[in-house]
Amino acid sequence: MTTAGEIMSAPVITVHLHASRAHIADTLTAHRISAAPVVNDAGAVVGLVSEYDLLAKPGGDASALMTTAVISVSADCPVSDIGHLLVERHIRRVPVLQDGELIGVVSRRDVIATMATEWVCRVCGEPVRGEQPPQACPKCHAAREEFALQEQPPGP
Repeated sequence: MTTAGEIMSAPVITVHLHASRAHIADTLTAHRISAAPVVNDAGAVVGLVSEYDLLAKPGGDASALMTTAVISVSADCPVSDIGHLLVERHIRRVPVLQDGELIGVVSRRDVIATMATEWVCRVCGEPVRGEQPPQACPKCHAAREEFALQEQPPGP
């Protein structure tokens, strides 16, 4: 089972609660991302600001632009659960928190990438999808080193 901790993007690009609209736009553009978590002085996630927020909402800084109802996951959350969460809540990404600290972000692209990559256990033949091979085979418990990347055939 692939988890958020295995596919998350880290380190996370964040913006401060009082970052200006221009600074947010510069940050998103410079890092080629569509949103960033908003953090307070203590580094705690207090919101999320996206390209949509910049285009659709009035306000001069992150505190006025951000979405405050942030849905997050833990590093051990299964990717399948994250996929369902993204679809059911109509969101594009979730911050990954560990003990209240922001350690990564999982986007729809990260979840989709796990669907496109398949690893096969050389010991028992068990297929596992994910960007990286699992730590151990879920069927025979062979080590990570026993997995080989399964090439996907071209076409639909």
